[in-house]
Amino acid sequence: MSANSFGSLDKLQVGEKSYDIYRLDAVEGAARLPYSLKVLLENLLRSEDGANVTAEHIRALAQWDSQAQPSKEIQFTPARVIMQDFTGVPCVVDLATMREAVRDLGGDPTKINPLAPAEMVIDHSVIVDYFGTSQAFERNVQREYERNRERYQFLRWGQTAFDEFKVVPPGTGIVHQVNIEHLARVVFDRNGVAYPDTCVGTDSHTTMENGIGVLGWGVGGIEAEAAMLGQPISMLIPRVVGFKLTGGLPAGTTATDLVLTITEMLREHGVVGKFVEFYGEGVHALPLANRATIGNMSPEFGSTCAIFPIDDETLKYLRLTGRDEEQIALVEAYAKAQGMWLDPSVEPDFSEYLELDLGTVVPSLAGPKRPQDRISLSNAKTTWRRDVQNYVESVLGALDEASNESFPASDTPAITQETAGDKPRHVDANGSGRPHKRVPVKLDDGTEFELDHGHVAVAAITSCTNTSNPYVMIAAALLARNAVEKGLTRKPWVKTSLAPGSQVVTDYYERAGLTPYLDKIGFNLVGYGCTTCIGNTGPLQPEISKAVNDNDLAVTAVLSGNRNFEGRISPDVKMNYLASPPLVIAYALAGTMDIDILNDPIAEGADGPVYLRDLWPAAEEVAEIVESSIGKEMFTESYADVFKGDERWTGLDIPTGDLFEWDASSTYVRKAPYFDGMGADPEPVTDIHGARVLAKLGDSVTTDHISPAGSIKAGTPAAQYLRDHGVEIKDFNSYGSRRGNHEVMIRGTFANIRLRNQLLDDVEGGYTRDFTQDGAPQAFIYDASRNYIEQGTPLVVIAGKEYGSGSSRDWAAKGTALLGVRAVIAQSYERIHRSNLIGLGVLPLQFKDGESAESLGLTGTETFDITGVTAMNGGGVPDEVTVKATEPAAHGAGKEFTATVRIDTPGEADYYRNGGILQYVLRNLIRK
Repeated sequence: MSANSFGSLDKLQVGEKSYDIYRLDAVEGAARLPYSLKVLLENLLRSEDGANVTAEHIRALAQWDSQAQPSKEIQFTPARVIMQDFTGVPCVVDLATMREAVRDLGGDPTKINPLAPAEMVIDHSVIVDYFGTSQAFERNVQREYERNRERYQFLRWGQTAFDEFKVVPPGTGIVHQVNIEHLARVVFDRNGVAYPDTCVGTDSHTTMENGIGVLGWGVGGIEAEAAMLGQPISMLIPRVVGFKLTGGLPAGTTATDLVLTITEMLREHGVVGKFVEFYGEGVHALPLANRATIGNMSPEFGSTCAIFPIDDETLKYLRLTGRDEEQIALVEAYAKAQGMWLDPSVEPDFSEYLELDLGTVVPSLAGPKRPQDRISLSNAKTTWRRDVQNYVESVLGALDEASNESFPASDTPAITQETAGDKPRHVDANGSGRPHKRVPVKLDDGTEFELDHGHVAVAAITSCTNTSNPYVMIAAALLARNAVEKGLTRKPWVKTSLAPGSQVVTDYYERAGLTPYLDKIGFNLVGYGCTTCIGNTGPLQPEISKAVNDNDLAVTAVLSGNRNFEGRISPDVKMNYLASPPLVIAYALAGTMDIDILNDPIAEGADGPVYLRDLWPAAEEVAEIVESSIGKEMFTESYADVFKGDERWTGLDIPTGDLFEWDASSTYVRKAPYFDGMGADPEPVTDIHGARVLAKLGDSVTTDHISPAGSIKAGTPAAQYLRDHGVEIKDFNSYGSRRGNHEVMIRGTFANIRLRNQLLDDVEGGYTRDFTQDGAPQAFIYDASRNYIEQGTPLVVIAGKEYGSGSSRDWAAKGTALLGVRAVIAQSYERIHRSNLIGLGVLPLQFKDGESAESLGLTGTETFDITGVTAMNGGGVPDEVTVKATEPAAHGAGKEFTATVRIDTPGEADYYRNGGILQYVLRNLIRK
């Protein structure tokens, strides 16, 4: 390694080993920086090349003005990339396609190869088809391999074809939990150089690693591919929000309650595009598992990262999880030498400040469709009643006159049932306003019960957000034990599941003797994967599903995950609530959201009514079992052969060769179309003329709305494509599993069953108005887009606030581009999706402050001309463009406004001029 212009290259002695390091104290101003910016500063020092990274960039970061708005661009080079299989498969498809494109342009295809470690954990494919039985895990894994064999063979080819690419096989754990428990280095040692571990990932919850001091965040798959190929990530030096923690969590509260409180606070404050960094005496009161839970939820509050500096708790966690002592010594020595060790008495310079007394946190839920909508557990019943009445009124029409009154604070009154034809209708005998719809159900095994609004149809302990935290997991198991001892079990309509993020969880359950209690109430192991949190809930029992859909029941899901967006968890479930693992079990026992769970009996036990307080374990018992049941050897044994896999994985046939042999009949893996017809030089940027609106959308449209990950609905364009290719409905699998096939994914774009396109009235799903047809009839969005493309008509999407929030899903941008959308005009964007749009050559435009489609009177029936884009051909980026919206019958008259161009850095402008980030990288490789 050579010294840079600051002469910062130095030696660090740790025991008997010496490392090269780039010292931060060689740069004036470094000491006052927050931890996260110190990591970035070291990255620049080590990457200085006089071109991408210069001394001017380094000084700009060291002299960071905490109060300034971001304007200085830097190039960040992450140390590694991490992926999961839903987003990772299309990454490998793109890399394989790039190899062929390089060959076609006269280059060496093997130059397309990761230059830094790239690791993939297969965790998104297992579906909860089987539950409530000791065979559930084995049967779900077997079904997973049957469905995904083709994808897994492709990934095994990738392991052999690409250097520095490794795959953690199915049935091992969830990517972020495997990352913090094993893959994360915290401090890297590579070729004798020590430097901070930094990592971007193809999943928005990559930020879980922030809990152990690793700076990183989620990016789109295409940006991750570029990073693998050595392309730095262009970014503006961000504002950093300092979040001070004081005090300690009160008894009876959990990390879940804390993170839901923080999510609510930060969403209200506004942290999109900002770093959040935690400091203060209260940080010491947080076990690392709690810090990881907070880091995991960073995308839910919208920040780029949510990071904790390194301290003794970090070292304790590294030691527990089996890292060797030499590595732990390096982490400690490096952090202290670089001024990156947490000192609670020092307050770094932050852009903005928030503070939370941990003692004020109360038990909470979040729902029914956004993580930031926190509900105090004491208000859960009345809030649910309000929400279900809104649902009934908006979706099912007016309630009976008796149910139009407001909800009382008293207990649920007795309800009677009336019928209208064959269907029960909403009735409230006492006029309380609580809508009921009693529907009799009889299961195959003879079990009979009545379903009603608010009944819990899904109760899932899922997601690395909480299953990585032994305190909440042990609390859940102890609550299960207490319930069994009092004669309780889940209600028969509840689909229960336990899907931990790593095998260590089931190991410590076994050691503590708690597994039988979880099994007894139906929380059997169903898999080591994301399952319900990403929509792989699997089907409800047919009789329950039919009752729900035939009678428009607003049943609920309670899960210990990080996402509860509408349409995500299950197509049968209207309302989704995030909760801690012990509360998930409590609601499975109660069977309904229409309960004051703090004060009402949960159920009738062997000796009478049982309350939550009778079941909730003492904090001391939880801590004692965590201490006695979890040991270092569990982690070392679980991760000893983490990349090997079982006989199902090792027995897969592996294609060979540097180039992949595409199967034209495959419905899972197809050659990507992004480089078709691409020349060595980009075409000039053009303005957009005569565009029509494909979709006009409201606020908080998530990447789930744009590109759903869950089941493929029969009768939709994606389903029709699969049927045309000989795939039976039972083998449709999910959109997420088919992301390696662009034909399925284009057809699935904007296909979420809960999407509301404002071009239509009271219609949900992937529909629009097709203005190529007389009368502009309703049509599938995909079908309409094909008609526009045939006519040569460009398309735009109009949206409200927080467009593209949620997952880092690159297919939300890929699908948008392949539908023929040239621009999106929104009130605001979430960070990752805006970046992804640019990476696919789609222009992100933003309404000026105070303006919106509504304020400008835009209906979506207009044609749009967007001018001023061509200014980018001169090398710069215009601040704004002119948009003219004309009604076809207006003969030239229309509305004209200016929109802000959300291409924020020169690097992003280069991507857009090239038609996308991968085209930019590919052309640069060819030139070299």
